[in-house]
Amino acid sequence: MIRVAIIGAGIGAEHLEGYRALPERFQVATLCDLDTARAAKATGGDPGISISGDLDAVLADPAIDLVDVCLPPHLHFPVSVKALEAGKHVICEKPFDISVKKAAMAVDACKRAGKLLQIGYRCQYDPYHKELMRIGREKELGAIKLIRTCDSFFGVNSSNWRFTDHKLAGGGALMDIGVYCIQGARYGSGEEPVAVRAVNYNTYPDKMDGMEETIVFTLEFPSGAVASCTASYVARADELHISAEKGNYGLEPGYGYATPQLYKQSEKITYPAHNQQATQMDAFARNILDGTPVVASGEEGLRDMRIIEAIYKSAKKGGKRVML
Repeated sequence: MIRVAIIGAGIGAEHLEGYRALPERFQVATLCDLDTARAAKATGGDPGISISGDLDAVLADPAIDLVDVCLPPHLHFPVSVKALEAGKHVICEKPFDISVKKAAMAVDACKRAGKLLQIGYRCQYDPYHKELMRIGREKELGAIKLIRTCDSFFGVNSSNWRFTDHKLAGGGALMDIGVYCIQGARYGSGEEPVAVRAVNYNTYPDKMDGMEETIVFTLEFPSGAVASCTASYVARADELHISAEKGNYGLEPGYGYATPQLYKQSEKITYPAHNQQATQMDAFARNILDGTPVVASGEEGLRDMRIIEAIYKSAKKGGKRVML
């Protein structure tokens, strides 16, 4: 049994449901948040989960095996590193951090600690996405030529830190949801991009604290394949479509929690209903218990941070091509 402490009661509430779906694997022992009332509400009054507002005390608890970091991006690095140094395994929500430098430091801290670190890329463990990866990897429809992907939602909320505080968020739509598009393009193609181009657009510039509301970017791959990607706070698209030599396949929705529709040409592919958080957590439990490699590792998150940095660099230069 792996005893878990969840840090942060926002997205942490969704993670909690993932652990609850796996009672044979996990016991959530603590939910830690500065707002202890919010934390208590997130547990639904579960007497088996202790509520704490003291991070240091939670990390000092020898009974905790795994720390799940569900905080704003600027806290991902310091809290993850403190947890690793305290001898805990760590799941860290995406994005890995707000800088390449700190993400690299966290990877080094993981190696020094001899513990496992997983980035919260739940889609990598989802059966629909895994089948999409397989189709591309085995070239069922020939070589991939074009990937078209978008993640978005409509609504710039001036009371939400994601839109109003660059220091907390680290960026706008790219850092928040565009990382899903980067992930989809990377595992969809099975390649690492070699160059990027990007342009920002803001229709609510007074509300975004200098962050991008919409960003459109392309990723170029060694094979010649290209990914056209959009992340936006003023759209309603969520999709991952791939065009190959012999036909098309893809997912819609691409990255949300709703059950996706996976198509391959005219064929519709379905899987039993499942909790995406539980799926990724079950995989991490097997990594911990069996000593197997983590799929969505810290190195995986670091690669995305390097791509994000290059995308921002291109956008600042008006869409100039930036090599990776």
